[in-house]
Amino acid sequence: MSQYSILEIYDMETGLRRTVREFDRIIEAPNWLLDGDTLLYNSGGRIWRYSLSRDREEPVDTGDCVRCNNDHVPSPDNRFLAVSCHGSAPHSSRIYILPIEGGAPRRVTENFPSYLHGWSVRDELVYCAFRPDPAGGQSRIDICTIPAAGGAEVRLTDGAGYNDGPEYSPDGAHIWFNSTRSGLMQIWRMDRDGGNLTRMTHTGGNCWFPHLSPDGKTVVYLVFREGDLEPWEHLPDRDVELWAMDCGGGNQRRLLSLFGGQGTINVNSWAPDGRRFAFVSYR
Repeated sequence: MSQYSILEIYDMETGLRRTVREFDRIIEAPNWLLDGDTLLYNSGGRIWRYSLSRDREEPVDTGDCVRCNNDHVPSPDNRFLAVSCHGSAPHSSRIYILPIEGGAPRRVTENFPSYLHGWSVRDELVYCAFRPDPAGGQSRIDICTIPAAGGAEVRLTDGAGYNDGPEYSPDGAHIWFNSTRSGLMQIWRMDRDGGNLTRMTHTGGNCWFPHLSPDGKTVVYLVFREGDLEPWEHLPDRDVELWAMDCGGGNQRRLLSLFGGQGTINVNSWAPDGRRFAFVSYR
């Protein structure tokens, strides 16, 4: 596996990509905060805060959450940070919430594994969940929601295919996600209650992690080449592409090619200006 990471920014207006910083370790999944200067990412089980203007990084105090993976999301007002963190057992990821500046985490999900991807303006979390099949078959990989304050888990998808990468539209009305229910991994959209399921891509690649711009008009997503891996896999160290489309599914176009995959753009990394987004490539 690559051990060299490059934090980059892509400008949607100019089509230019810019290297921000290079690391001699693995970093993954940048978030861009509302101040326009701060990026968050995970590395070595911790969450890190990076200032663009100062070119400086520092670890975020996540308390007992020291096995954080690449599924972390700030609250819409940036007051809090939700992380997915493994316990001591394999595949034991649960979701926790802590102050954005760091502090003691509060566990939100009891069931595991749970991998966070979105936080709604309605104060709801949406995540990918591996849960037992009620009929006794293999575990189902479904999209679930839960109130950020805690409460009952609601399963939105029906066990068809491998469902992952869910994210709310900025107004909280829709959830975008990726699923193999049609064969290859493709991008789908549904209402926040799971209704009106709509396929948004019809490509020959495996599409992952749709991220909506702050104005909700543009979606950026990751594409693995068909045949490079199984449709349900999202592995590192692959030749991949970043694509964009309009929120209605039109104007689908390739933005750039890179060496990356897992960790490149797992969570929403749009800048507050809606013009740029951050991503990670590897060497």
